[in-house]
Amino acid sequence: MKAVNPATEEVISEHAEHTDAQVKDLLCCAGEAFSRWRGLSIEDRGKLMRQAASVLRRRLPEFAALMTAEMGKPLAQSEAEIEKCAVGCDYFAEHSAQFLAAEPMGSDADRSYVRYDPLGGVLGIMPWNFPFWQVFRFAVPALMAGNVAILKHAPNVPGCALAIDQIFRDAGFPQGVFTTLLVDTPAVEAIINHPAIAAVSLTGSSRAGMAVAAQAGRALKKTVLELGGSDPFIVLPDADLAATARAAAAARNLNSGQSCIAAKRFIVIGDADAFARHLAEIVAAMKVGDPTDRSTEIGPIARRDLLENIESQVRRSIAAGARPLTGGHGLPRRGFFYAPTVLADVRPGMPAFDEELFGPIAAVIAAQDVEQAIALANQTYYGLGASIWTRDTAQAEKIAARIEAGCVFINGPVKSDPRLPFGGIKQSGYGRELSRAGIREFVNVKTVWVKDAK
Repeated sequence: MKAVNPATEEVISEHAEHTDAQVKDLLCCAGEAFSRWRGLSIEDRGKLMRQAASVLRRRLPEFAALMTAEMGKPLAQSEAEIEKCAVGCDYFAEHSAQFLAAEPMGSDADRSYVRYDPLGGVLGIMPWNFPFWQVFRFAVPALMAGNVAILKHAPNVPGCALAIDQIFRDAGFPQGVFTTLLVDTPAVEAIINHPAIAAVSLTGSSRAGMAVAAQAGRALKKTVLELGGSDPFIVLPDADLAATARAAAAARNLNSGQSCIAAKRFIVIGDADAFARHLAEIVAAMKVGDPTDRSTEIGPIARRDLLENIESQVRRSIAAGARPLTGGHGLPRRGFFYAPTVLADVRPGMPAFDEELFGPIAAVIAAQDVEQAIALANQTYYGLGASIWTRDTAQAEKIAARIEAGCVFINGPVKSDPRLPFGGIKQSGYGRELSRAGIREFVNVKTVWVKDAK
């Protein structure tokens, strides 16, 4: 596996893939570890998880630099991602006992209750765009529930995959409780079929989700899928256009626009042209460049093929009538850089409306009224997140009830938070991560019915 720095196009590391025999040995080790790990108390698991948080914080500069080198995230955002992982470790260390406590239930028994017991090995198939957080997001609750975690990471971030494996070792987790497999996509089906794997968590494209769901379905194994998104950012007529445009620029261009929950379709009721001009002015001034430079706001696209894809999507949208106010092209420099872009006059039928744009490209869409804005927001295969911007929060909450998405944020950008369930509907997937809902995805919800002997 090869890691290429997307800012310089230089190969920074190469790693041999695990052989089939090595994969089988590692999976067998994980299976054996499960029988011991599940017997450890939640309190003891929590102590180890807090140690993982300490390792993350102690080595934060090292991990952030690795992330920036392998996938191009601006350094300050990489540092924030490592801290978010540590916060997630601490959160589940503190709350898992409460989330997994047995619950008394009424029945015809003398007493009955529901237990939440672990399933076994949870395979995490994770993407490159948040290469630490998305691993910890799946692994921490799974481990705290008594499962073991097996990671198949994206091939372009092998250094991050190995570093995460070492974090759990350095924190004192027993061998086999967290395992990184350096394998590519063709190996996944055999891994899913292995008896050590009880469930699968995937974050990735809708196409990848369909393939993994089919493979896991044939093996009758539980899945949680967090897939793509084309999140609507709905601007009501009473919103402050200038302030909302500033929030829009940040919401679109976090992680250089490479986020499932980035705002992508900006649906404006009222003066869409004025909003687009404000947004274009802000976006045009954002600094694009070396992600290790702390003044950089937008780094490179993570891979050349991804850059070529967004170039095609924008080119086809412009040919269909979208109007570029700024950007709309790649940058003539070394590295996989794309000019931050604002497209006006976007309509259904254009790639900028219909497809997920995984880069710094904002599509502005005009809506005549609230009803049309809701219809446009829901006119997508996706259903991950959405945001509504207005001074009238009561009206926004009524609109939120009608938006087809896993979360709706009012006057704030969509984000994941360990305290809140996270996930989507439609082609954005199913199941939830984080919070009480997330930790209960990979457990056996077990009924215990007791009749006392006479």
